[in-house]
Amino acid sequence: MTTRAQTNSLKPKTLVVSRHPTPVSSVIASEPKPYKQAASSPEWLCAMEAEYQALCRNCTWTLVPCPPTANVVGCKWVYRIKRRADGSIERYKARLVAKGFHQEEGVDFHDTFSPVVKPSTIKLVLSYAVTKGWAFKQLDVNNTFLNGDLTEVVYMSQPPGFIDKSHPHFVCRLSKALYGLKQAPRAWFLKLKTFLLSHGYTCCYSDSSLFVRHTSSSTTYLLVYVDDIIITGSDPSYISSFTQSLDLEFSLKDLGNLSFFLGIEVSRVGSGMHLSQTSYIRDLLTRTKMTDCKPSPSPADTTFQLSKHGETFDDPSLFRSIVDALQYATITRPEISFSVSRVCQYMKNPTLDHWKAVKRILRYLKGSLTHGISITPSTSSSIHVYCNAGWAADPDDRRSHHGFAAYYGPNLISWSSRKQKVVARSSTEAEYRAIAFAASEVSWIARAPPVTFATRRRASSTVRCFTEPK
Repeated sequence: MTTRAQTNSLKPKTLVVSRHPTPVSSVIASEPKPYKQAASSPEWLCAMEAEYQALCRNCTWTLVPCPPTANVVGCKWVYRIKRRADGSIERYKARLVAKGFHQEEGVDFHDTFSPVVKPSTIKLVLSYAVTKGWAFKQLDVNNTFLNGDLTEVVYMSQPPGFIDKSHPHFVCRLSKALYGLKQAPRAWFLKLKTFLLSHGYTCCYSDSSLFVRHTSSSTTYLLVYVDDIIITGSDPSYISSFTQSLDLEFSLKDLGNLSFFLGIEVSRVGSGMHLSQTSYIRDLLTRTKMTDCKPSPSPADTTFQLSKHGETFDDPSLFRSIVDALQYATITRPEISFSVSRVCQYMKNPTLDHWKAVKRILRYLKGSLTHGISITPSTSSSIHVYCNAGWAADPDDRRSHHGFAAYYGPNLISWSSRKQKVVARSSTEAEYRAIAFAASEVSWIARAPPVTFATRRRASSTVRCFTEPK
């Protein structure tokens, strides 16, 4: 056979005509990857200059000679185009990011854990505040991680494009945290915690991201999730003055009344509120190309039992990504918790049946986009928990499945559905394990500040377990 290379002929060119032209905005403005590409654009040069000047004003580093044994962390620029709702460009954003993967444990970082507020804590505080008729204010901290102070000695190379001409071989000794550093979230949280403690707040034992200030005249709750803050309390004038103090210490954006927090839409309904994730779920359906799918009346097929056997699904990364996204959707959709928990068991080797189960959940969400949970005022501060267990529910290893739903007054604030870690020898044992699992949640809720402040004592608690008659 004679090839084109042997005959010195080229492959014919093919003209591809698309019915969907490339959007003008993507041609005019795109997000560059390397610095050299961004350096050719005046807009990105201005964005980098603005970020560099902000870092200098913040005294983020000091130029020093590089010690012979120093572990020098690299850095790079990350570029993002901030767009308005109509797709037009709002601004060009350049951020200097440290290459944290260059760090060595015990040398330039130690502890890295930084807590975030639990979803159950958020719902518990919302429930208590709605009953009291309090307003909610939402705040966002600008350049969050740059506020953190470093306790370790960290050396970083000079930023690309901003190398000091008189000291080109010097390195940056960081005095402030920087995005990308492993300890940056922890440094920020400790800085914020120190500020709050100095202003009379206490860090809750039940959730270290919930801060409470309780005096004879007022009570204030402050919930922290990295740079997102919710503040509520009995004294609006104090909240207003304290917000100003926060803004002086850390630059803030006052987002007004609580309406959208961590992908959760919060809407006032009379004297209560409704929590949903409509936009999040709609984006998830778009991502899986299921915006036009036929809705399903339920999230799972009760006539079919999943197992590890079956034809292998050809895109396990997609499966894991979508299931992970569905886990976050359970924050306001307790009815899909069991179905999501089932498909979570097959992350390693998903099959076509498992993918069909995931699509069944998505089709159910398609038909119930605006569903969520409601929080209403209540005169009751009692805790009621309902639990159940399915003995030997897994056909592969005979392990049981259990779950619970916890109410504070009339409001559902916590729920879970998961596989038991051991093989129960009877349905009674499986149910006792479910009760123990639910009781641990009751113990946590009963110690939470909103509950103890509401009752001035340990709240009354009831755990009910459904048992099928033999």
